[in-house]
Amino acid sequence: MPDTSTGSDNSTGSTGGTARPSRRAVLAATAGLTAALTVPTAARAATPGDDRRLRALISRMTLQEKVGQLFVMRVYGHSATAPDQADIDANLNEIGVRTAAELIAEYRVGGIIYFAWAHNTRDPHQIADLSDGIQQASLSQPRGLPVLIATDQEHGAVCRVGKPATLFPGAMAIGAGGSRADAHTLGRISGAELRAMGINQDYSPDADVNVNPANPVIGVRSFGAAPDAVGALVAAEVRGYQAARVAATAKHFPGHGDTATDSHTGFPVITHSRELWEKLDAVPFRAAIAADIDSIMTAHIQFPALDDSGDPATLSHPILTGILRGELGYDGVVITDSLGMEGVRTKYGDDRVPVLALKAGVDQLLNPPSLDLAWNAVLKAVQDGELTESRLDESILRILRLKARLGLFDDRRGGRTDLGRVGTEAHLAAADRIAEGTTTLLVNEDHLLPFSPRTEPRLLVVGADPASPSGTTGPPTRVLAAALSELGFTATALSTGTAPSAATIAQAVTAAQNADAVVVATYNVTAGNAQSTLVEQLLSTGKPLAALAVRNPYDVAQYPSVKAALASYGWTDVEVRAAARVIAGRVPPRGKLPVPVQRADDPTQVLYPIRYGLTY
Repeated sequence: MPDTSTGSDNSTGSTGGTARPSRRAVLAATAGLTAALTVPTAARAATPGDDRRLRALISRMTLQEKVGQLFVMRVYGHSATAPDQADIDANLNEIGVRTAAELIAEYRVGGIIYFAWAHNTRDPHQIADLSDGIQQASLSQPRGLPVLIATDQEHGAVCRVGKPATLFPGAMAIGAGGSRADAHTLGRISGAELRAMGINQDYSPDADVNVNPANPVIGVRSFGAAPDAVGALVAAEVRGYQAARVAATAKHFPGHGDTATDSHTGFPVITHSRELWEKLDAVPFRAAIAADIDSIMTAHIQFPALDDSGDPATLSHPILTGILRGELGYDGVVITDSLGMEGVRTKYGDDRVPVLALKAGVDQLLNPPSLDLAWNAVLKAVQDGELTESRLDESILRILRLKARLGLFDDRRGGRTDLGRVGTEAHLAAADRIAEGTTTLLVNEDHLLPFSPRTEPRLLVVGADPASPSGTTGPPTRVLAAALSELGFTATALSTGTAPSAATIAQAVTAAQNADAVVVATYNVTAGNAQSTLVEQLLSTGKPLAALAVRNPYDVAQYPSVKAALASYGWTDVEVRAAARVIAGRVPPRGKLPVPVQRADDPTQVLYPIRYGLTY
């Protein structure tokens, strides 16, 4: 099936960095940076009157309707009632219904998740119409309820709604900027735009502390490796989203930042002690709860120090009910990561997973590979007595509380606002301003940067051109060259890819002979990767060269001879354009590393520590 995870696009691939990561070195580098947060009380408890009204709604629901409220499901198509034929065919093949309206009528699902690949997010007006159609389809049912409409709008590498919506730098770039105010602004503006399109739940921010440079699924989606800094930015972004009346979702509990396995394709194991978890992984989730987070997403990881049963955290009663509910005092909505991911399917069948997740303490079941199988499994578990109807009522009450807090019962359009809020000049300017504070200068020997149109008028921009995240212009070399040309250079783009051949490298070297300086964009360079050869061959021309790591900042360790190196933490337009302004000296580099960079030849040693960064 397509990648239906809530954190990874098919286009974003691996987020790995160095070939020989040392978690011990990274953990040592973050020691002393963690401040314990107090355990808060339950977030934003409903009033007795509110709960009475919601319980009355629940009491009138059929068992089948209750089961449906627990599920959040994908559906293909740009329209709730009239999708394209190819999307009708996909829906029939995967779900057994033709349209979103039929999905709601058949299963009474409580939530829908939007994806670009499912053709849900073409443009703001279409998205708004789809959202309206979904709400009307649900409200028109007997005892109809509003729908939680969700997406993964993390910004940076994972973004489901693209231009003309405002796209911000990703989490690690925000971590490099280090501004809580900027994180809050991102959440507030992004939330306002999502709400205008009828999207009322965002699976963001990522609260994982990325201490493993080779993490293949988190990486730049994390704010960084310092738990207290991550927690502060998580809390700020949560408050921004929720001020816009969009439910924020901290993920992936109990922490996915130290994995070398992608839970989409395998079953990661976290080897942290309970003590290390308290100091590292728990900190951002405590901060999110203190910020009244609306929902928390589980991780499909095994965490023996927290539960030695071998079950994934998504199915773990000790982790979700014992720790998250009991010890951390969280009484909001708990949602699974996608149930189509391998990490949750390794030990149990698809019929058992949703039942076990509910028994563990989950409220929302996200995107099962077969909705019919999962829906009927939950129904049968109640009919057989394995699950009680009162257990379902507990989760449904939390879900309805969230819908009420979002104002979804007050408006038949699900609380939608004016589409004029999407992609305004003020919003786009805010994204550019925030991005300017994130680019990090790591090396600048002999003051090689900034380049100037007077002394280096002809620039060659070469390098990796990974598929751009949803809704951005791309490819990054072309965007970078265009931005530099707008700044007064004559810049030429030459894509060399993530694994350039000898012929491609020779072509780049020849092109460099006619340039005054070279900018090379690198993407997740590892030992022996041909991108390193490209950099070395370009250096041999004697032309001034600046290397820009457009994803993980760890690339700099793989080309030690480079005299100027920067990190943008992402390859979306806003991040690349900001890097261009730094390279041209229009703004000074202000970003500081939110993660340590280790030596390539000795990963036990830190080459550049957290908060390192040069300026001019």
